[in-house]
Amino acid sequence: MSMPDGPRLAHFIDTMIDLGLTGQVFGDHGIGKTSTFFHHVRKREGVRLVYVPAANLTPDDLLVNAPVRRGGDGELVLRQLIMRQLKPGKPFVLLIDDSLQAGATIQSQLMQIACDWTLGEHDLRELGCIGVFLTDNESPDETAARRTDLAVLDRMATLRVDAADTAWRAALSRKFRGVDLTGVFRVWASLPPDVRRLLSPRTLEHVVDCGLAGFPLAWGLPLVDARLALATAGPDGRPGDDQAPEILDRIADELGRAGADVPNPGHVPDAVRRVVRAALDQRWAVLVQGPPGCGKTQVVKEVVRGELGIDPLYFSLPVTNVEDLCAPVPTLDGTLDNLLAAPFLGEDDKAIVWDEYNRPKDKAAFARLMEITQEWSLAGRRIEGLRAQIALQNPPYHLGRKLLVSRNSIAQASRFTASLEIDPEDIPANEWLIAQYGATAEIVLEWWKNDIDEEGRQWMTKRTLERLIRLHGRDLPLDVAKIYLGDGDYAPVPLTDLETRLASRPVTGLRELSADLDAWTGRLRAAPAEGSDATDTVHRVLANAELSQLKAHAETVAALAPLLPPKLKATYLIGTDAGRQRFWKDVFVSGRG
Repeated sequence: MSMPDGPRLAHFIDTMIDLGLTGQVFGDHGIGKTSTFFHHVRKREGVRLVYVPAANLTPDDLLVNAPVRRGGDGELVLRQLIMRQLKPGKPFVLLIDDSLQAGATIQSQLMQIACDWTLGEHDLRELGCIGVFLTDNESPDETAARRTDLAVLDRMATLRVDAADTAWRAALSRKFRGVDLTGVFRVWASLPPDVRRLLSPRTLEHVVDCGLAGFPLAWGLPLVDARLALATAGPDGRPGDDQAPEILDRIADELGRAGADVPNPGHVPDAVRRVVRAALDQRWAVLVQGPPGCGKTQVVKEVVRGELGIDPLYFSLPVTNVEDLCAPVPTLDGTLDNLLAAPFLGEDDKAIVWDEYNRPKDKAAFARLMEITQEWSLAGRRIEGLRAQIALQNPPYHLGRKLLVSRNSIAQASRFTASLEIDPEDIPANEWLIAQYGATAEIVLEWWKNDIDEEGRQWMTKRTLERLIRLHGRDLPLDVAKIYLGDGDYAPVPLTDLETRLASRPVTGLRELSADLDAWTGRLRAAPAEGSDATDTVHRVLANAELSQLKAHAETVAALAPLLPPKLKATYLIGTDAGRQRFWKDVFVSGRG
């Protein structure tokens, strides 16, 4: 979030630079500390801000010993090479962000910088440094260390800041120019202090972003394990009732009064496709949390490919090392430069998919993502052409079982503009299965929709359905396609009805209705006003059919739909995606249905 000077913080920055003292700044996440540094230092002519996100550093990033040839005789000697950013060739202010989130080795290096403005054999003042600052959120829930050494603390001046010390209101007003946010700011100011800390200015920005895009405002609240609750602590220290629904409704009302179209829907059809398209259009980082096997990754790749014409840059966190993203290497001018992975280079449009986001291989690789998702840079280098970042992860529990995933801190989770939780029904993978596997997929989906209960459908993921389809006819029992739970047990879903369907048991679908259209038309005409078994059958078939099936049998649909009771026909337009709504509107408006 870019913002102008915050009065106290800006004055503190100027004072520390003038006096040559190290400044330490503590404040809650998302209040604009880092952004204030970027904006205020930029106002000093000829001075550069060197931004170093400490959470992303590995021990060899700042300083490393390397053999170099000595001038004169050319003999190889061992020299300490320093990070290239610390030799910018002009006066600079060094900002070490997230300074408490670095590991123990990095903490030692940072302390030398903070105390003496030196690093190894290098004097930062001689390199042009005119100011050193360390920033972070002091909460033990979000940091890896505590600064307790009095010898270190005695070398710094420390300022604690809150949202009042940064001009975040002016920044949001500039970003959402044309929308009067006065009412939104009034709602925020009326909240209890605990709730204001949770609904940080950064999170409030995301809430407004989601509202103006037509999404639920709740998507702007970060996902830690579950959605962040906006609750105050009671006398016993436990959080009270979640006030988020009421607060978000008030924000939506204020945006509406300001002339913005903010529907704040409770449900969004085809949510994943819509949020990925919004991310590509508005340069968002988004987080999608959903159960395994529901098709998240497939849909995201498909949308990116359709919008950009290329596959996304794909990284699976369980197998991603720091070196897969960037690595420090010695250069000819005697500094350390970070080489970025080849896919990040170039100015062409690109999008990144961070798959299995909460299953990182190690903390170092995961820490790198904090810079990318917040600053859209890597090792201080801007990633050109980056249009969107989509992180995909599983929930901590599914079907009563604990999944082996890590917990995102609020600092990590609040970096995403939109964070949504999805169910398998939110991924329209059925059309893809039909397109790939034809009639067999239609039979399996009919079984999935009609023959098993809701819990059974949770166990039979879209990935499992594809295995069932592919194993059919290969002389293997279909049970082997189900999720194996250990000790000889598989997912508790009987497959007898599916086997019967696949063995050509008579079933009724659109194909069968089309083959005997006159008879079905006659049954519906003869049905009483409240309906009949024939009415229920036709309604079930039309309601469960995929859009491609409805279009393939459009004449049958047009002949049968007008004969159904009005209350059933209305269900085809409620809570469905735009494609289905267009189809049914065409049927009804044309007078055919």
